[in-house]
Parts: sequence; structure tokens; C-alpha cells
Amino acid sequence: MYSYEQRKKAVELYIKFDKSAYSVVRELGYPTFNMLKLWYREYLEEGDLHKKSRMQSGYTAEQRAIAVTYYQEHGRGLARTVKAIGYPCRQLLGKWVHEDLPANCHPVKRGQSGVDYTDKQKMDAVVSVVSGEKTAKQLHAEIGINRNTVYQWKRQLLGEENNPEMKKRSPKEPKKPASEQEIDLRAECGTLKEERDRLQKQVRKLQMEKDILEKAAEIIKKDEGIGIDTLSNREKAMIIDALTCRYTIKQLLLSLQMAKSSYFYQCHAMKKDKYELVRQDLREVFTENRQCYGYRRLHAVLTSKGRTISEKVVLRLMHEEHLVVPFGKRKKYSSYKGELSPEIENLLKRDFHAENPNEKWLSDITEFSIPAGKVYLSPMVDCFDGYVTSWTRGTSPSAEMVNSMLDAAVGTLKAGEYPLVHTDRGSHYRWPGWIERMDSARLVRSMSKKGCSPDNSACEGFFGRLKNEMFYTRSWFGVSIDEFCALLDDYIYWYNEKRIKMSLGGRSPLEYRRSLGLAS
Repeated sequence: MYSYEQRKKAVELYIKFDKSAYSVVRELGYPTFNMLKLWYREYLEEGDLHKKSRMQSGYTAEQRAIAVTYYQEHGRGLARTVKAIGYPCRQLLGKWVHEDLPANCHPVKRGQSGVDYTDKQKMDAVVSVVSGEKTAKQLHAEIGINRNTVYQWKRQLLGEENNPEMKKRSPKEPKKPASEQEIDLRAECGTLKEERDRLQKQVRKLQMEKDILEKAAEIIKKDEGIGIDTLSNREKAMIIDALTCRYTIKQLLLSLQMAKSSYFYQCHAMKKDKYELVRQDLREVFTENRQCYGYRRLHAVLTSKGRTISEKVVLRLMHEEHLVVPFGKRKKYSSYKGELSPEIENLLKRDFHAENPNEKWLSDITEFSIPAGKVYLSPMVDCFDGYVTSWTRGTSPSAEMVNSMLDAAVGTLKAGEYPLVHTDRGSHYRWPGWIERMDSARLVRSMSKKGCSPDNSACEGFFGRLKNEMFYTRSWFGVSIDEFCALLDDYIYWYNEKRIKMSLGGRSPLEYRRSLGLAS
């Protein structure tokens, strides 16, 4: 509702500012653009503005009395009364109520409590909340006030303001001097606030130290004798990274007694992978050696290349790089055909150690089944270093294949060398052709017991390594017999010349013999 003077001033400014409603509203702060244009139109038509409010007319004294009576008898609700009787607006009804009814029947303003509380009740409520004795929620359950009311009482009693710059004090209402009771209350509340803040900081500090020790035990696996002084800068940086979701970096650095520069240096260092070059060498060595080397042999190769690293680190890096040696189930081939000749004594007796080359030889036959057919391998293995002296392969485990393997092995002997040849009880080693060649070369025969594979375990071990590293690790569909035999020969050459053995000091059989001066 605007007075006649206010409306007249607005219209005069509107004419003065060349009918710029924006300039008038910016200058006076009122009214709306549409209302200003209505006032101007009335001024043009009537020559002046009306002086009496049009809102005051329209209702009789009887209608006013009915509205006020209904308001008083039905819960004193402005909106409820207007909705029930259909008139007037809430503002006009509120004006009637203030003029016709006593103060205790006036409408309650928004944010104002409908119950009158004494100064002592307000004081007790403020003290209990500020000291932390009770929460605003508990006070609401007890005396029915919300948290906004409590803090409003606090501001009133302590003389605080939400925003002193925005709040303007009316010049007609001079500031009342604070009573002695208010001064004492303010002092008590200030002391309680300081004590509360001090205790909260102390509790937070103790909680942070507890979290640091627990995180150290969890991440760094330290328990007995753990303390901040015993932690390294790297360990402190790991703890800070784990607790940044709860505390700030500044608080953690202060609690751990660590410089900010040291923390960021450790963060940068932890991002680097110090094993980056080792991982690359590890993958190359593993790939070059047919994915056959375990962590011990990989460690030996890396050591020979000048890398200083432990076996456990190599094992961990293999897991991280997913370098897994393939393994398959071995199928055993049996060449036993019954007793074809007199039994031969086991002279080897599982002693596979030899002091010199060509002192003890081992032989057997193994089978490879591929989609293109079956391939058989007959090698002669030297017990001195595992070197494969000779080998033959074919599509049938015939006596010719075994005999030619023996002839090739005998051809490598020097004068005065007559090794012991140990085999299983297979028929190939009991036929006349084998026996004649053994006697002619003055070689000593030795045989395992029937069905006792441990008696020839060194040769069986060679077959197992060969199949795990070369045969079981891939699919052989589309590979012909000739191609498979070529791959088999290639593996045995690699086995003799390049594949390292830990029992030989991380060298291949050929390298080991050269180191002893036994081969050129």
C-alpha cells in the first residue's frame, strides 16, 4: 500500500525522466513497472491521483465483525478464515484483527514461537546448547522449540548479529544498556565456547594420532614398537595418502612431523617404477626362451646381465606381468613287450651323478600325439650335465630308430671311453641288434626294474621339461609331421646350447663344457 505522496512523487519522476519506468524504480525502489503506468494513466485522465485508499471500501461493519469472530473462534488462522468465508484478503483481515482484538489474539509471525517463554527459560536453553549439554533436537523434544529459535535467543541475549553490515538499527530505538545478568551470561557463554573449542581440537588431534597408528599397522604392517618417530618419510607419505579423505594434508604433516617438500618428493618418487627396465628385460628373456623359464632361471639370466635383484622380486614381477610357464599333463608311452631276453642288473641304482662326460648315459622313448599323427623321440642323455648326445625321431618306435640313435652316440666317443648305458625294460633294448651294438662298442648295459620309472628319472625329467616347454604350450592343428620334427630338433639344439640350468651355475650344457675346457 503506497500513500498519496509516494504515488505522486513516482508519477512526477516518471514524467521528469521521459517516461523511463526503469529509472524511476531504480531511484525510488518502488513500484512495479505496470503499477507505475496505471498511476500515470490515472493522472492523465483525472488530472490528479486519488487520495483515499480504494482497499478500505467494499466491506460493511457487519462483514468485518463476522470475519473477526470466525477468526477468533476457529483457531485464529488467517488463511483458514479467508478460505471459509470467502473474504477479505489475509492482509486486510490481519489489519482488522490487530484493530479489534487484544494482543494475545494477534497472528503469530513466521519464525515466531506461539508460546511465551520467560527470560530464565530462554537463558537455560541457550546455556545448555552452547555448553554442549543438550542439542537443539533434544530441546525441541522437551519444550517444543526449534534450533532457529534457540540461536535467535542466543543472539538476543549475547547481542550478536548475523550480518552487522546489513542490519540497520532504527534511530528511534536507542541501544539498551546490558544488565548485569546479561553481562555475566555472556561471559559464561564465552568461557564455555572456548572450553568447548579446546576440547574439540584435543579430541580431533587424538583421533588423528589413533588413525595414523592404525593405518601404519594396516599398510606398513608395523605393530610392535610402532611410533611416529620410527616411521620413514616414505611410510609417512603412504599414511598421508591413505588419510587425506578424513584430514587435510596440512594437519597430517603437522601430526607426522614431516616437511611439505619431503612429502611431495616421496609422492613423486613413489609414482616412478624403479623396476621399469627390469620388467622389460624380464619380458624379453621370457619370450626369447620359449616362455619356459621360471623365476629362478630368469633371475640367473638377469644377474648375468648385471642386474642386481632378488629372486623374490623376480617372482613378484612375473606375477604382475602375467608371465606364467604353461604346464600340461604328461602322457606316458610304454614300450614294454614282455621278457625277450635275460634280465639285466640295475648297475646305475639311481645314481645320476657323473664326474666326467660320457661316463653315464640314459635313454628312453617318448611319444608325441598331434592331429597329423604320432611322433616318437629316442634321445641319449649324458648324466654329467644333461647334454643330449644324440637323438632320433620317427613315426614308429622301431628298432631301426633306436639303433641309429645308439650308432650316432657311439660315434661321439673318444678312445678309452666306454660309458654305462641305462634304459628301461623296453623291447627295443632287448633285441639282438641293440645288444650286438652294445657289445661291439664295449658299452655296459643297465636296466630299470619292471614298471619302476624312478630308476630312470633323469631321462624322464628331460621328457617332462621338453613337453612342458615345447609341446603342451601350443596347439598343433595344421602342423605336419615334418614340421613338428623340425621344431623338435630346434628345441633340442636350443636345450643343449642356450637353455640355462641352475645346477650348472646358470649356464647351458654346452657353455658349461666350454667353461671346463671340454668342448670347443
